[in-house]
Amino acid sequence: MKNFSKGFFVGTAATVGALIGSVVAFKKTVVAPLEEKEQMIEDNRKRATRKSRSSHHS
Repeated sequence: MKNFSKGFFVGTAATVGALIGSVVAFKKTVVAPLEEKEQMIEDNRKRATRKSRSSHHS
């Protein structure tokens, strides 16, 4: 029984570690580039709005 419980806890810890690692990898490879792209689009939109207002302001 001692070996079973020890193996169970080690297996559970390994599974949780693998799950956390896969979530972090997914966030880094999929979510972060999307957020960066959205931020770049937002910055370009703000820049275009400022440029448009300054050109019509004169």
